[in-house]
Amino acid sequence: MTTPRVGIDELLEQVREGLDRVEAKDAYEAAQAGAALLVDTRYAALRERDGVIPGALVVERNELEWRLDPQGSHRAPEATSHDLRIVVFCNEGYASSLAAVSLRQLGLHRATDLVGGFQAWKSAGFPVTAA
Repeated sequence: MTTPRVGIDELLEQVREGLDRVEAKDAYEAAQAGAALLVDTRYAALRERDGVIPGALVVERNELEWRLDPQGSHRAPEATSHDLRIVVFCNEGYASSLAAVSLRQLGLHRATDLVGGFQAWKSAGFPVTAA
């Protein structure tokens, strides 16, 4: 059986249909209320250049599934349950959509991503500190 070929734009559209993506304001409010774990998947150079969101868990993309799988031997202490609401963000909100779908495949059914990524958060004026 041959796997159908799709471009990245089509793939993003497909995966985003299954996500309840959040805007910066909603992510901020959920994090402040303790109702969501924000997860920064940007690489170090971007964090150093632009800063970080206070309280966000930093897990670079290549480690994400291992660190957030509640059953994994390499999980982060914050990865407490498959019911945890996780809002993944990258720099501009593209790679994070794919990352959120990958987390859902691990059973993290409330995983989603931040529309516009870190740049949308920063543009909205929400807190950012130096890395």
